[in-house]
Amino acid sequence: MEHIKKILINEDDIKNRINEAAKEVSEKYAGKPLLLVSILNGAFIFMADFCRAVTIPCEISFMCAKSYYAGTQSSGEVTITKDITQDISGYHVIIIEDIIDTGRTLAAIVEQLRKRNPLSLEVITLLDKPSRRVVDFNADKALFTIPDYFVVGYGLDCGEKYRNLPYIAEYSAE
Repeated sequence: MEHIKKILINEDDIKNRINEAAKEVSEKYAGKPLLLVSILNGAFIFMADFCRAVTIPCEISFMCAKSYYAGTQSSGEVTITKDITQDISGYHVIIIEDIIDTGRTLAAIVEQLRKRNPLSLEVITLLDKPSRRVVDFNADKALFTIPDYFVVGYGLDCGEKYRNLPYIAEYSAE
């Protein structure tokens, strides 16, 4: 496929790690009010698979924040374009994210949600790219840590393309 340099994480490995993480969440939050908050657009596939693997009742909601617009470099500006409207003070909230790169987006979202006094708040990310961090932010759980590659697939895009790939691949503009 054009612009796909190599597959970094295959479909089976993704599925296995999601099942492991969902099992941990199901055990930890059994009998507790749980709200999963997906960050759109990139995390929608991860959220769909993750919430189906969770074996306890949970609610879902969505936020949208942008720092990438058309290219492969973060703009440095975080804009929350869709916010959740429900009162989260009675929930254990888990933010479901596709990738943590600079950390700016998640730091801004976590700051905003903490002000709403959830019972607890944690972040689970599919991918972590710590070499790119510009703010002090780490997920509570990262399913995979990757090098400084621009990646696509499994919800991640370049210019809104490649989200439908069932794996994570390194993207090359060449």
